[in-house]
Amino acid sequence: MTDRTTAGATASQDGARALLDSLPDTLSRDEILAINSSKSDIHTTRTYEYNGWAFTLPPGVFKPGDTSRIVHDRLLDGTIPVKGRSYGAMGVGLGVEAVIAGTLGAREIYAADVHPDSVATTAEHYRRIVGDRPDTIFRPLVSNLFEEFPDSSRLDVITFNPPAVSTRTSDDPTVVRNVCVGAGIVTRFFDQIVTRDLLAPEGEIYLIVSNTAELKRIVGHGLDSGFRPEILHRQTWEGDDCQAYLFKLIRHDAA
Repeated sequence: MTDRTTAGATASQDGARALLDSLPDTLSRDEILAINSSKSDIHTTRTYEYNGWAFTLPPGVFKPGDTSRIVHDRLLDGTIPVKGRSYGAMGVGLGVEAVIAGTLGAREIYAADVHPDSVATTAEHYRRIVGDRPDTIFRPLVSNLFEEFPDSSRLDVITFNPPAVSTRTSDDPTVVRNVCVGAGIVTRFFDQIVTRDLLAPEGEIYLIVSNTAELKRIVGHGLDSGFRPEILHRQTWEGDDCQAYLFKLIRHDAA
């Protein structure tokens, strides 16, 4: 495995377009299926450990993979700053992001997922590991993207590792929900943030996307929606051509 970090602040619209042009094309269907060919155990009870914390995953709750850990590590080391801020963990799954944010002293945590059992699992892990902290408001929320967020929400930080793989890798609807909904879930993500004005003026979006998804379409939609991307991290793996990117996106007027 190789792990490379790319610093790439884009000071202008031309720079942002150059970044977009530099991104790799989406992998072929055969390449995507080869990368995602492992048998899923998602319908079993599993365990997961991170940072010395133990998590139990009931059937249907997604187990974090390499791309999720990119987000987790950068929350934990402060690259994605949440202390004292309003934080939205989109697609929170078993709740690692919420637990990290709680231990680091986020002011407010929206732990959102479309899957009710995932939200319930997150809430259980949060209560057990973090507990009641007087300076942190914890809001577990069953929501299709931002549909159930209060109109008053103004988020300083949003993270999302979307199930945006462009090829259907399984006929199992649970696998599809967690892996290969497609690019539309991310374009709707941007659209809802803009139309509902959910991001605070100095707010930041941290988005993981790889070239198993329509990478250029997704980042291009973010640009067209008024956000400017910066590549915080690029990761590759031995044995295939998959490239995963962690993008930081801010509003053009905040750049």
